[in-house]
Amino acid sequence: MTDKPQKIGFVGLGIMGAPMAWQLIKAGHQLFVHTRGKIADQIAESSATKCVSARGVAERADIIFCMLPDTPDVESVLFGENGIAAGLSKGKIVVDMSSISPIATKDFAKRINALGCDYLDAPVSGGEVGAKNATLSIMVGGEDAVFERVKPLFELMGKNITLVGGNGDGQTAKVANQIIVALNIEAVGEALLFASRAGADPARVRQALMGGFASSKILEVHGERMIKRTFDPGFRIELHQKDLNLALSSARSLGVSLPNTAIAQQLFSSCVSYGGKAWDHSGMVRALEKMANFEIGQKA
Repeated sequence: MTDKPQKIGFVGLGIMGAPMAWQLIKAGHQLFVHTRGKIADQIAESSATKCVSARGVAERADIIFCMLPDTPDVESVLFGENGIAAGLSKGKIVVDMSSISPIATKDFAKRINALGCDYLDAPVSGGEVGAKNATLSIMVGGEDAVFERVKPLFELMGKNITLVGGNGDGQTAKVANQIIVALNIEAVGEALLFASRAGADPARVRQALMGGFASSKILEVHGERMIKRTFDPGFRIELHQKDLNLALSSARSLGVSLPNTAIAQQLFSSCVSYGGKAWDHSGMVRALEKMANFEIGQKA
């Protein structure tokens, strides 16, 4: 916990950003916020100050957090007209908690450093549930001293907080995380589809697997989504596609083959062709179901 209230900025109050900002407000910090969409009622009715631009947030806050969908969004918010960079003064800290390109992140950090300010990339894992429960995993890239200064704020939003290395390394860790998550969703989908098509109760199969070596957070949370057919996000397929694009493009530049990541991306693309870009990423199972002409829970 932090010793005294701080002036904190938060730009991007979507599915993830709103509950993350709320954790900081609950802890008694003075927040200055800006978002493109509607501000959640919880925050709108709080002590947070609503600013008309990202620049306004940066002018008022000492530490500014961003939680945005993609690399171009972050670049625009940081360096566009009335962006964060335009409102910075020396000694401030910018913390990007979005999931974006590691290469672009290194460039953004240099540009912010040139203004006499510090930069951390700190993407998260844990989804909306983790944001609401303040149990996110946070993967950080940046200098040790800056990390230690911001860590008490991270601890209000998450539980597993790791300084991975320099700027860009946090984003690299997040890309690795998204590879693992996508392949686990695919594995759980195949397993539950197989069990259901074979005539077993998929809910009971899932319960049995939860006690063994196949147990995982994906089986626990997304396996239940697949069985109950609850595909409201969560974490949207289109965002996971963006993350796998980062993985595959980076792998090409490194000369590394990621064959199963490519297959997972194709399954997501199949879901998008069915109108599912805004489904929760557990909805990947629907692509598998289409190929099997069978749906989990259907009578065999």
